[in-house]
Amino acid sequence: MDLADLKEQQKIIQHLEREGLKHVVFTNCVKDENVKQIIPMVTELVGSSHRYHRGEHVEYCIMVIGVPNVGKSSLINSLRRQHLRKGKATRVGGEPGITRAVMSRIQVCERPLMFLLDTPGVLAPRIPSVETGLKLALCGTVLDHLVGEETLADYLLYTLNRHQLLGYVQHYGLGEACDDIASVLKRVAVKLRKTQKVKVLTGTGDVNIIQPDYPAAARDFLRAFRSGLLGPVMLDRDLLQGRPAEEP
Repeated sequence: MDLADLKEQQKIIQHLEREGLKHVVFTNCVKDENVKQIIPMVTELVGSSHRYHRGEHVEYCIMVIGVPNVGKSSLINSLRRQHLRKGKATRVGGEPGITRAVMSRIQVCERPLMFLLDTPGVLAPRIPSVETGLKLALCGTVLDHLVGEETLADYLLYTLNRHQLLGYVQHYGLGEACDDIASVLKRVAVKLRKTQKVKVLTGTGDVNIIQPDYPAAARDFLRAFRSGLLGPVMLDRDLLQGRPAEEP
């Protein structure tokens, strides 16, 4: 939750409960916030299961599952810091596909004795809409180049403007909001001095000109969003307000 806008946290919980999800915990694995709630909750849930009492060994082995790049490895490392005072046991990164196979058991707690299994991220076989796919891509669940960095930047700009989240204006010193992605990326590229030489054919021969590096500007725009530099954002705000998302 270090990057999310949680002003309507109760509505988020209510929406998840309507979807059949219980026992929701908002955590921040960067600052280890609320992570200590997880072990007692898991212990209680597993202990109340009929299947748990079939075994004689009092230890827990639990698989951590989720979509790619959602923070599964970060959660495991945070639990180890909180309960064992130990460092990283599994590699993390800001892109999908860091964990490529089910890892060996990683101890995260001594009492009760608990091991977690880190797993590769898995997406649903079918994405219900283009906009849902764009939201997932903005969160880094697929590699950017598979969708297109400038396409993602365009959707991000649309979302920020629609919800009046104008942190990007201040971050890049744009002066005012703008809904034209080409104009925004041009100004971002100029500010960051991201330019490239392009050869142009003229009537008198080839001429090299300098133009903004739009892909580089788009990558920086996405990086700033994912790093929280544009402020907290909730991409699914429309779901909480009970209305379908508008077409971008």
